[in-house]
Amino acid sequence: MSKDRLNAISDGVFAILLTILILEFKPETIRPGTLGMNLVHQWPLMVMYLLSYFYVGTSWLFHHDYFQYVERTNRTLNILNLVVLFAVTLINYAMVLVIEALTNGNNADIRVAFIAYDLVAIFISAAFLILYRYLERHPELNALKGIKTHYNRIRMDPARSVAIYVLSIVASFFSVVAAGLLLIAGVIFHFAANLRFSKVVHTGFVQKHKIKEGHEEI
Repeated sequence: MSKDRLNAISDGVFAILLTILILEFKPETIRPGTLGMNLVHQWPLMVMYLLSYFYVGTSWLFHHDYFQYVERTNRTLNILNLVVLFAVTLINYAMVLVIEALTNGNNADIRVAFIAYDLVAIFISAAFLILYRYLERHPELNALKGIKTHYNRIRMDPARSVAIYVLSIVASFFSVVAAGLLLIAGVIFHFAANLRFSKVVHTGFVQKHKIKEGHEEI
């Protein structure tokens, strides 16, 4: 399989997932004059939709930048990519659980829903961490050389993300508010980690371009 085909199926999965998130917005049968109250009652749906859309979008950006870093693929990398895609698709299910729990307002259900979302997030971060380590062990697949110093600063970011979600799970047994805040912090950190990785990839392309220009001059 070429890298183009890998990117094509990956973009298709992300596009479908981003689309189906909005399907949770279902019109309800309402009495005249109660539309405003119904909209207020649906605040968990809007909050979790925005959070999940941001999370999936960030994961797509991460995936895009990662495979900019990859020059060629092989069977194992294709399989690992499918694992990443599978992990990301679970966000929709976890999102629905949190929406239902927050709507009902039961603390025990909210705790379970947050833990479910955290576990999906841990799965996603762990899948990306495995991708990081696989490319480290197979430099022949790496499109960018000479950026090891820059890369070493961000290579543990997926593990740091896992740690935040683990803390959220632990916090859920003491405070669902703290668990929710840590869950949001994990998603924000995921975005910050993407920015860091994107900067490393950009640095690699700049260095590659300079090396290419130097060879052309020679």
